[in-house]
Amino acid sequence: MSDAKEELLSKVPLVSFDPLATPKPKPRGKREQTKLNNREAILNSAREVFAELGYGATTVRDIIRKTGLASGTFYNYFKSKEEVFEAIMDDGMRRIRPRLKADRIRSRNFEEFIRNAYTTYFDYMATDRHTFEMIRGNRTWFRVRMDTAEILAGLEEIQEYIEEDIRDGNLPQVDSEYLMAAVVGIATEIGDRMILRDKIEPKVAAEFATSLVLKGFTGLPLLSPESSHAKR
Repeated sequence: MSDAKEELLSKVPLVSFDPLATPKPKPRGKREQTKLNNREAILNSAREVFAELGYGATTVRDIIRKTGLASGTFYNYFKSKEEVFEAIMDDGMRRIRPRLKADRIRSRNFEEFIRNAYTTYFDYMATDRHTFEMIRGNRTWFRVRMDTAEILAGLEEIQEYIEEDIRDGNLPQVDSEYLMAAVVGIATEIGDRMILRDKIEPKVAAEFATSLVLKGFTGLPLLSPESSHAKR
């Protein structure tokens, strides 16, 4: 190597490279950030209004009034309150899916996955205040709106997990679609009842749901007369 090249290379700063490092997200422009803020303001407002008035009684005007935004701004993001409600449902599933995936990774078998997944789901319902209050005031709508894009993707993932366990021999050759529907249905209905109780106990709900899936009704934990969850 020539002396000139050696001198040039000596002036180039050394940069360490970490192959596991997560690239920094690209900074958002002011316009993009404003759009995100407006959309989030609409969703937060809708959560509160749906919880206060109920889905049926809520109007788009109620949601707009809570945000302080102009009506034209609202319609730049959503066409109706139905779209807002669906967006809220999608937002909830978008937040819980990574947690369920983490449960899947750390679980050694189907039993552990079901127990961990139910614990995650019921804890999410009990601790996310906005979601909890909205669901409590709109139980019927929450139960029937299961066909949004994000929710369908989440259900598909759960079915894929079940099919993996069937292929690996951890589950018998059962109908994976029916089993997924049963697992999700149990979570939805038990969660619906859980949030109506004076004492919210996610762990109790998770254990009940897990026992029902794995052992059937003969394996359910029995209530004692003084049990805190025997009465509402």
